[in-house]
Amino acid sequence: MTDAAPPDHADAPPVFRRRVFYIPGYDPIHPRRYRELYRREGQDQAKISGYSLELTPKKVKGPYGWHVNTEINGARAQADIEVLVWADIVKSSMERGIAGTYLQLVRTAWAYIGSGALFRLAGLRKGPMIAALYPIVFLLAQLLLACLAGWGLGQLVGGLHPVLGWMAALGLIWVMLRAFKRWDNKVFAYYLMHDYAYSAQAGGANPPELEARMAQFRQTISEALTRDFDEVLVVGHSSGAHLAVSILADMIRAGLPENRPELALLSLGQVVPMVSFLPEARRLRADLRFLSARDELVWIDVTAPGDGCAFALCDPVSVSGVAPEDKRWPLVISAAFTQTLSPERWKVLRWRFFRLHFQYLCAFDRPRDYDYFRITAGPVTLAERFRDRPASKSRIETAVSGYRTVA
Repeated sequence: MTDAAPPDHADAPPVFRRRVFYIPGYDPIHPRRYRELYRREGQDQAKISGYSLELTPKKVKGPYGWHVNTEINGARAQADIEVLVWADIVKSSMERGIAGTYLQLVRTAWAYIGSGALFRLAGLRKGPMIAALYPIVFLLAQLLLACLAGWGLGQLVGGLHPVLGWMAALGLIWVMLRAFKRWDNKVFAYYLMHDYAYSAQAGGANPPELEARMAQFRQTISEALTRDFDEVLVVGHSSGAHLAVSILADMIRAGLPENRPELALLSLGQVVPMVSFLPEARRLRADLRFLSARDELVWIDVTAPGDGCAFALCDPVSVSGVAPEDKRWPLVISAAFTQTLSPERWKVLRWRFFRLHFQYLCAFDRPRDYDYFRITAGPVTLAERFRDRPASKSRIETAVSGYRTVA
């Protein structure tokens, strides 16, 4: 990376106009939290980097969003940022009881172990595999602890009557498991279990309700390409990255308007291999292969080795084994947390794994050429900003997936 962000060009249009569509990962939160995160972190980044950034209510029809005005190096820009919401689908998939979650655990573990995907993924990056195994280990530990406590109580009460002993044991086990579930907002074991289970439930194929929502997203983005914008930028974070890939692949196959804004994809903290390595992910593998060779868009993939929840610097097309000979995308670069965050800031965030997974959407106190707010609200297109940027030398491009068939 260079020592400073590239300059924003003063000869940009009088007011550069951008439409941004943000696709979250598997996240049940209301989109207003993304707005507040953008407002808070954007103001911090503007102060650090010396430009102005102001949020106002949204000015276009469509999903939940906000409007941003910036002035950077004398060039003005406006951005309409919208969140493509699928939190309702996430919430519905999380509405499982304790027994249902443990059944998910067994099915998900078998989906990855039985297919061999777990072992290939482990050889790719250790961090995401630790994150994937964490809910399994934690939930099993909770069950073991509850069973041991129940057995102990059962032994005590069983001296009075065997039936009472069994009832007391089962009762305590259930009470403890319910308590663990209530405390999950501290440890996220149930949340992560639902996350991995959702991707694995059909062996990597998208569930019907998700495909239907992706079709709606595609219509929304397609409509923006008919409007008077300088750039339409799609941002896919975490598992939202692979949704963005499929949505844009479908759009390009259907045909884009002849006179349209520049189209760009920014994937952040992607976990594509968690899906593309599964046997039934043929649609995703086909979309990765297709999109990687298109000249209708630019695709920049940003991860960081400091993010233990992402497949850092793993080219999602190449590691999935579907890279065509004429592959152009993505350009894989590192956000380099250990360099773009001060030692003091890194010390605070280093062990906050979930917070680091969202750092791509936050301010950096030592920014280089990756600045989320310049990218989404500044007066330079994604293609121009990274035109001369080489890919990270430490990127991983080895084909690892054992399943490479495409739809």
